Amino acid sequence: MALTLSQSLEAVLFAAGEPLTKKRLMSLFDATPVEMGEALAALAQTLEGRGLSLIRTEDAVELRTNPEAADHVQKLRESELSRDLGKASLETLALILYKGSATRGEIDWVRGVNSGTAVRALLLRGLIERVEDASDKRRAKYRPTVDALAHLGAATLTELPRYAEFSQALTEQDAKQEALTTSEV
Repeated sequence: MALTLSQSLEAVLFAAGEPLTKKRLMSLFDATPVEMGEALAALAQTLEGRGLSLIRTEDAVELRTNPEAADHVQKLRESELSRDLGKASLETLALILYKGSATRGEIDWVRGVNSGTAVRALLLRGLIERVEDASDKRRAKYRPTVDALAHLGAATLTELPRYAEFSQALTEQDAKQEALTTSEV
């Protein structure tokens, strides 16, 4: 059974985890403005009285938790923030700090495991932020925030311990990986 446009929108908005422009969604689904409007209205109606709601502005839409669940969501976030970061999150933060910025794929490749939970924990704490990748607008990069540097007592990335050494090692590793990828093609 094929999904309807509104069901497919729900999946894409959930997976994106951020606002998407209506223009981008129309392009993604090859839909007209009327079709997109109808699908968004159907999705909003489907979500009424549920744990998620569709937030719409003039040009963007996002899937969010229902405001009525705010107390429960807040408790969850507070419990997540009260725990220590853990080894995976610290490794991920160190990688982002010493690279300056990194995509999820780069983080996963260096660590050798899926880093989604670690990235989420760092985002929730405001230690990293998601920014558009200038070289490929379809993906995001994660970079350290001012708060992360302040917590570490550094004004700039170059003030981190052994910054030059570690950032050079990561650059060399990236070059080796690029050479391997190029030679395989």
